[in-house]
Amino acid sequence: MKKTAGIHHITAIVGHPQENIDFYAGVLGLRLVKKTINFDDPGTYHFYFGNDGGKPGSIITFFPWANAYQGRIGDGQVGITPYAIPVGSMSYWEDRLTKFNINYSKTTRFGETFLSFNDVHGLKLELVERAQGEQNMWSFGDVTPDVAIKGFAGAVLYSGQPEQTSKLLTNVMGLEKIDENEEFIRFKSHGDIGNIIDLKKAIDERGQMGVGTVHHIAWRAKDDEDQLDWRQHVQKHGFGVTPVRDRNYFNAIYFREHGEILFEIATDPPGFANDETYENLGMELKLPPQYETYREQLNKTLIPIEVRNLDHEVKGE
Repeated sequence: MKKTAGIHHITAIVGHPQENIDFYAGVLGLRLVKKTINFDDPGTYHFYFGNDGGKPGSIITFFPWANAYQGRIGDGQVGITPYAIPVGSMSYWEDRLTKFNINYSKTTRFGETFLSFNDVHGLKLELVERAQGEQNMWSFGDVTPDVAIKGFAGAVLYSGQPEQTSKLLTNVMGLEKIDENEEFIRFKSHGDIGNIIDLKKAIDERGQMGVGTVHHIAWRAKDDEDQLDWRQHVQKHGFGVTPVRDRNYFNAIYFREHGEILFEIATDPPGFANDETYENLGMELKLPPQYETYREQLNKTLIPIEVRNLDHEVKGE
């Protein structure tokens, strides 16, 4: 039976690109590992944030559309994106969110305490202490490896047909159902990060795509051969799957499950050091070959951005 190791990446739609970078790099301390463009809409950036090396399971990606309409979080989407932080670092993150005037609350799910808050454009995020997952060696501002976000804890799925999505997660994606309560069903993959999926059991209003919503969730395939096996496997279960699409840093296939959540299966290789060294990840605008001749035009069209150390500004330095 096919079994994914867990989440490869999550992609969301947000607003102004500088606000996006300030929040995920400046506040959360994630590394901007790739600055490129939306291959299907080259006038729009595509940012990738993750751990120090951009490991699968740590990557959140964004299409930032300044002045775009606000979306609505609801069924057919990833409703909440939880991140894993080192055990013992929760109080640090409470203090950090307070320092940046970010409202948060605490909630409990399956015996774990989650720090819940929204990003600057309305995405629902959580932080939860997890022992699993390697240490993120990236330091930025006051965020050091001992407290840095490791990667995804998993995802909370809002499905239009929870029973069908539950069957898909176990029978197709190979996750194991490990717990259930009145509100959620919990599933687990065999990976050490991005491995816990909580599926909301209640059906609510369908989500509307726009700023502050997740566009899709991507699952891990070991390599190109494994991905082709996944494509056949998903097709055999009655889902329409796209052809393989080259995304430069991984290959991707897509399908929409019965609960209306858009799923992707992405290859672990070649990774984000494909066109930059580890030391220089995210430093330059990287373009696929077909857009290289438009570089000068794109540099004039795209909104200028920079990765800023916001801790200096808070301290008045």
